[in-house]
Amino acid sequence: MGKAGVLLATITTTALISGCHAFESACPAVGQVSGVAVTVAAGYSQEVKTLHLKACQDGKCKEDTVDLVPGSVPVDLGCADDSRPDGACSATSKPDGTQRGLLELDTLGDSPIDVTASGSYANGKPLPPRTLHFEPKASYPFGEQCGRFVSASVVLDAAGLRQDR
Repeated sequence: MGKAGVLLATITTTALISGCHAFESACPAVGQVSGVAVTVAAGYSQEVKTLHLKACQDGKCKEDTVDLVPGSVPVDLGCADDSRPDGACSATSKPDGTQRGLLELDTLGDSPIDVTASGSYANGKPLPPRTLHFEPKASYPFGEQCGRFVSASVVLDAAGLRQDR
């Protein structure tokens, strides 16, 4: 067999063997905090002074007053040199008028959950309690090989409590 034949046999064997091997891909070292994330909508956030959440799932409940912080959205500032794939790019954030908080849970599964929001208005009057029954979302943001993330997010506005998309 000549050099061309040996080269062809080597390439073919390598292709066949590599096609049968499951290559591992790296997963990011990202952890997930179990909990219910809440966003107080922009048109309603200035009216809310305190927010108390209660979450019940699979017979276990947890409740607490959540710390609310101003929400923001990312703003793309573009790239210094769009013609280069390794050009420097940047972004910043700007306030969006919302307030956000998190009620941490010991565990969060994908079974239905009941979330109740209460608290007080800025004028000191109590917020009417609002309850939502929904299923948390499960996703594989880094591929199935990297594990499943389960999230529960709600939005509170003047109309009530709804699941965040």
